[in-house]
Amino acid sequence: MATKYDVIIIGGASAGLSAALYTSRQNLRTLVITKDIGGQALLTDSIQNYPGFGNIGGFELLTKFQEQTMMYGTEFLYDEVQSVSKSEEGFRVKSYSQENTAEVLILAFGKTPRDLGVSGENELRGKGVSYCAVCDGPLFKSKKVAVVGNGDNAIEAASYLSSLVSNLYIIQSTEKTRGDEETLNSLKNMKNVEFRNGSKVDRILGENSVTGLELQTKEGKNNLEIDAVFIEMGYIAKTELVKDLVELNKIGEVVVNKFCETTQEGIFACGDVTDTPYKQVVISAGQGAIAALSAYNYIQRKKGRPTSKTDWKTVPIQKEEKSDFKLSRN
Repeated sequence: MATKYDVIIIGGASAGLSAALYTSRQNLRTLVITKDIGGQALLTDSIQNYPGFGNIGGFELLTKFQEQTMMYGTEFLYDEVQSVSKSEEGFRVKSYSQENTAEVLILAFGKTPRDLGVSGENELRGKGVSYCAVCDGPLFKSKKVAVVGNGDNAIEAASYLSSLVSNLYIIQSTEKTRGDEETLNSLKNMKNVEFRNGSKVDRILGENSVTGLELQTKEGKNNLEIDAVFIEMGYIAKTELVKDLVELNKIGEVVVNKFCETTQEGIFACGDVTDTPYKQVVISAGQGAIAALSAYNYIQRKKGRPTSKTDWKTVPIQKEEKSDFKLSRN
């Protein structure tokens, strides 16, 4: 049976997390559905133009975002949305693992982690297949894991995981290792890290959980025994998901007004997924706040209650554990 929320936010980067902070503070039951936390901000270890921080890594900044939302009760589902449709409750959102409903939707997904596109991937999502090292890495402490991908995405994920797991395999299809040179040199000096260059993943093995990878190399096929695989293949836009519900511009961005309203009543959008011309973390965060307050006022108006233009009140903090990353999978 679908769980009913006041607000479902699709996307877990600066726009979505900012929106979640504001809706949760307004006492709206909020679910964030995302494949990872941080989105493209995770690609940089130096953000120098976010107010209040002279220099901060994308991972660190977006981790702070999530920690703050959780202090006010935001719930998280690490999954990928498959369909969005109108329903009696408002909107029905179906992901790989479950269905949920909400009175309001906030589209904040920007760009979505790219799938590997192999057998076993969809079946084992959330069972050892992950797209977010930050979210799921702690679940596999002292385990054998693999990171699949070419370039900085994969190398940054591997760097984070290297201090957590017993064995780390970095699977790259190119013969030459790609990624930040300094980070690569650090990884190459670690005893628990092994590079598997020139390897292509043909299949993810396992029934109830990941048990290994079937790899194709120039020498032939071989299996690698692991407990989890982190897929770091970059990001793509997936606005086709809502093309029948909201207006998109010529390049697939969601058209919004100054209140972050879309052409569909009850659906709001913020961040890089919108037609706002400037794609910056601070702009996405600001839009997230606007979308959240607009969503709150939309619900208030439907109930005949007073609306608000501010969020200045003091709200009791529900959670004080800064690193309590809850993984909702069922």
